[in-house]
Amino acid sequence: MKDFRKPKDSHTPGASRWMSVGAVAGAALSLASAGAHAEAPEPTRLLFKDDGQVPNSRFPVLVYRAVFAKEGDVAAAFEQRFAANGWPPQWRSSVYDFHHYHSTAHEVLGVAKGTAKLMLGGEAGQVVSVQAGDVVVLPAGTGHKRVESSGDFLVVGAYPRGHGQWDLQRPDAKTHDASVKRIAQVPVPSSDPVTGKDGAVPRSWK
Repeated sequence: MKDFRKPKDSHTPGASRWMSVGAVAGAALSLASAGAHAEAPEPTRLLFKDDGQVPNSRFPVLVYRAVFAKEGDVAAAFEQRFAANGWPPQWRSSVYDFHHYHSTAHEVLGVAKGTAKLMLGGEAGQVVSVQAGDVVVLPAGTGHKRVESSGDFLVVGAYPRGHGQWDLQRPDAKTHDASVKRIAQVPVPSSDPVTGKDGAVPRSWK
């Protein structure tokens, strides 16, 4: 089983030395082409009901399109943006190909390369197509899996600073209720990973 915390493309968490000088330059170019935080597109909001196995959330999933242009080092650009907004990046990898969720942390996925279809919300959820430059913000408890992807599909994953370590839960009625209790204790971030303190997360997750 692939471990998100130790993907082959990962870097040591929590340090600006993640990015080489070239990567920083690429990130700067991508940021310039994308414009300021306030100019990011308004996200699509998706709500998924608790199905008895996957808790999902009362908060909407946020799907941002084309946050960055596809040129340049998009992964480094996402790492810089997420870190600046209080969501330190933790890994570069793909997305698991089985239904799972996190009961102890919210998660943001920045698509750095390629394309994919992601199933959100569990078995009764919705397939969402994503491509390089897109962002998916998942409130704690939201089911997700990779249905299919291009060979170069690469994602930057990040979690809100100071909100604890993320876990990994599979759909299961036996563990559902305990997960719901943990999810209720996860605080709402004060900042959106894409648009900052005035962004959709603090506005939508109330």
